Amino acid sequence: MPADFVDLRSDTVTLPPPGMRDAIYDAALGDDVFGEDPSVNRLETMAAERLGKDAAVLVTSGTMGNLIGVLSNADRGDEVIVGELAHVLLYEVAGVAAIGGVQLRPVSSPGGKLDLNDVESTIRGKNVHLPPTALVCVENTHNRFGGAVLELAYMDELESLARSNGLKVHLDGARIFNASVALGVDVTALTAAADTVTFCLSKGLSCPVGSVLCGDEETIGRARRIRKMLGAGMRQAGIIAAAGIYALENMVDRLEEDHANARRLAEALAPLPGLNIDLETVQSNILIFDLTGEVSAEEFAGRMADENVRFNPIGPTQVRMVTHYGIEQSDIDIAIDAARRVL
Repeated sequence: MPADFVDLRSDTVTLPPPGMRDAIYDAALGDDVFGEDPSVNRLETMAAERLGKDAAVLVTSGTMGNLIGVLSNADRGDEVIVGELAHVLLYEVAGVAAIGGVQLRPVSSPGGKLDLNDVESTIRGKNVHLPPTALVCVENTHNRFGGAVLELAYMDELESLARSNGLKVHLDGARIFNASVALGVDVTALTAAADTVTFCLSKGLSCPVGSVLCGDEETIGRARRIRKMLGAGMRQAGIIAAAGIYALENMVDRLEEDHANARRLAEALAPLPGLNIDLETVQSNILIFDLTGEVSAEEFAGRMADENVRFNPIGPTQVRMVTHYGIEQSDIDIAIDAARRVL
């Protein structure tokens, strides 16, 4: 793969900026399992305050954050309601079922929003034959719906429904700061409805590794025990946490650049023949669209790779492009020009 290719495969490919590398090198360290790593302690305090929660725990990934978040809120044999295209359902190796004995039950989620009527009708009543419904999981922004943003009003409605039925809410906020920036609202407004929320340091925030799970003190206490059970007591984890601290202080506001680049890319590609792009769905840093001509997603991706532009097909006729730190306007121009040549 050439060193100068335009990489639109995912925002997980971000590399840490120079200031973050310096922070990692200079990180104060201790044994985190003993609660003695000052950098981890600072990050967890910052993250909890930033997301409006009482406590937080550093985990290795968004997948682990979702797994621990679900298992901290639901018991073995419980059922969790999720969207039919949720990341936790499609891309996390059935971890909540395989490890936690928790069943996921999908409902329709047009535009990334769980249909609240479907949610209500899916909640189990008390019956010896049925698994009790314990939790509702939502995703903001929503990966498979092109970075769709769940607005505050929707989150309020979801919270009201969950509380009236005695359910908890877990928010897969892998890109919750993208949602906050896109809507121009404080991130706490979007997390208030959730009992637990996980967010990724390693996507648009540009850290090399890590996610954070936030919630109340009791729930995060359970989460720490589950994290240890999973083998994720990371000892001198301050080298990870230092990057997260830098990210929260320096990398959130710049997400707006990624959104602008995604919009620019979408608007330039939309008129091209054989592409179906709904510009209303381009709300953050993810662009998903269909090919409507004779060219398949794999073929289109291959042609673009020959032009040094990489992205992922996610179906026979569907592709996904993601903007992120390290992708500049000039890279968007390269991608646009390449698409015009190959289509």
